[in-house]
Amino acid sequence: MSKFQGNDQKQDYSITTQQPLQKSSTGKPIYLLLAYLILLAVVFFLPDYSAPGYSIIHNTTSELGAQQTPNAWIMNLTFILLGLGSLISGWAALGKLWFHRIALIVFSLSLILVGIFHHMPIDPELTYSVREDDLHSIFASLTGFSFIALAFSTGLVLSKPGARWWAFSIAMMAGLLSALIFYKPEYMGIWQRILFIISFGWMVVAYWKRIA
Repeated sequence: MSKFQGNDQKQDYSITTQQPLQKSSTGKPIYLLLAYLILLAVVFFLPDYSAPGYSIIHNTTSELGAQQTPNAWIMNLTFILLGLGSLISGWAALGKLWFHRIALIVFSLSLILVGIFHHMPIDPELTYSVREDDLHSIFASLTGFSFIALAFSTGLVLSKPGARWWAFSIAMMAGLLSALIFYKPEYMGIWQRILFIISFGWMVVAYWKRIA
């Protein structure tokens, strides 16, 4: 899981549909930026205070927020903040691009639900809710698919070739990294962290440039 310039604004991020520029209350996607900075800190520092045996290389961010896991609330709150930040910043940016707004809603709400329904613990001996783990997996998958749809569709409406192909590249990298999580699971912690960094980083930069 952005604001676009019209003809009287910077051309790097103008859109072909000539939608009027929409301003957020702050003029910048500050909520998403703050959530992104929290994400960067949490995914690299929380593992030291998580379940014994947790590895940045082998374990995902979802497992930081898993059931029966120490300090899991921090990762789950981060998911919720990312979902809210994406929704607030993106809604202000997308104007009347309703397909993009729908994709944004699905992405943001599914990410919030990832933070509400939690992954199984990394220790299989611990008791946990299978139903909650299943719901977490469903919403995590929906988050990934909706982000790819959002990034790709954003590329379709950008008029500047560089910005357009950057959006397409982000969508393709998100798909590739998601596939690597399944086909090279021994490094899924690395794949997912790269995915989060580039995906939310792109959203922050794209929204910021189109709002400036």
